[in-house]
Amino acid sequence: MAAPGGKENRKLSVALISGGTSGEREISLKGGDRVFHALDPERYAVVRYDTATDLGRLAAEAGAIDAALVILHGTNGEDGTVQGYLDLLNIPYQCSGVMGSAIAMNKLVSKFFYEKAGIPVPGYIAMEKAGEADADLCIERLGLPLVIKPASGGSSIGMSIVRSREAFFPAIDKAFLHDDVVFAEQYLTGTEITGGVLGNAHPEALPIVEIIPKNGYEFFDYKAKYTPGETLEICPARISDALTQKAREIAFAAHRALFCSGCSRTDMIIHDNRIYVLETNTIPGMTENSLLPLAAAEAGISYSQLLERLIELALEKKKPVAV
Repeated sequence: MAAPGGKENRKLSVALISGGTSGEREISLKGGDRVFHALDPERYAVVRYDTATDLGRLAAEAGAIDAALVILHGTNGEDGTVQGYLDLLNIPYQCSGVMGSAIAMNKLVSKFFYEKAGIPVPGYIAMEKAGEADADLCIERLGLPLVIKPASGGSSIGMSIVRSREAFFPAIDKAFLHDDVVFAEQYLTGTEITGGVLGNAHPEALPIVEIIPKNGYEFFDYKAKYTPGETLEICPARISDALTQKAREIAFAAHRALFCSGCSRTDMIIHDNRIYVLETNTIPGMTENSLLPLAAAEAGISYSQLLERLIELALEKKKPVAV
C-alpha cells in the first residue's frame, strides 16, 4: 500500500485512538493495545491518542496524520461525536461516519431503520424517563420474560432480563442510569450469532460466528463478552447452509440500512428457524476475545492483515482539501 502523495518510502502516519470516557473505556484501551502491537513498525508510524485527554494534541498534529484507527466504544466514541471531530480535521478513519455511527449507537433508532428495510427485529416498546413506564402493557404485549435495555450504549451495559412484574421497575431504573430513553424488548431464545461486514462501496459479509455463553449467564453480558474462557465462540457457526446464507445477507442488509462503512458487526438470534437482528456495532471490538477478528481469520485474513485492510478502507475515504 503506497503512502499518500506517492511517497512510497515514507511510513504511513496512523493515529490510534482509544480510551475515551464511556463505561467501555478499559475494553477500548485493551483493544488499542492489541492493535498497537500488531501494526508493522516498518510500515506504520503509530501515535496513540486518548479522547479523554488528547483531543487538543490530535488537532495540533492532524496535518501529519494519514489515517486514524478509531478503537472506541460507547458514548463519545462510537456515536458519531469523534467521527465528526475527525471529519473537521480531515483525518480519514476506518469506521462509519457521523450518521451511520449515530444511528447504530441508538438501538431504538436502529430498529426503525431495520424495519424500514424489512429486517426482522424482536417486538419492543419504548419508554422515556419523563414518562411513566407501563409494566402491564409491556408484559401483555411482549410476554415474560422480557428484556429491558437503554436505547444507547454497548456491551450490554444497563441491560436486564425481567422474569416477573416485580422485577420490571428495578430493571427500568437500572436502564435509566445509562440513558433517558429505554425500551422493553421481546425475549427470544435460540442460537445467538453475529455477522461481520467489511468494506466501503462494495462491502462483503464475513463468516458467521456462533456465541455460547457458559452456564450461569442469562445473556451475552459484559463479563461474558470480555472475560477469557467465559464464552464459547464457534466460527463458522454450526447452523445450516441456508441459515448461514440468510444470516450473511441480513448482516449485509443491516450494514446498508444503517449507512455503515468500513466495518460493522451485527448481532442476531435464530428463534424458531427465523433470524432476528438485535443490534449493529460500528466499531467492533479488537481484543483477543473479539468476534470480528475471529470471523476475519476464518475468511483467511490474519489480525495484522485485518488492520491493514481497515487502514486501506480509511484511506479510501480521504477527502481532498478545498482550496
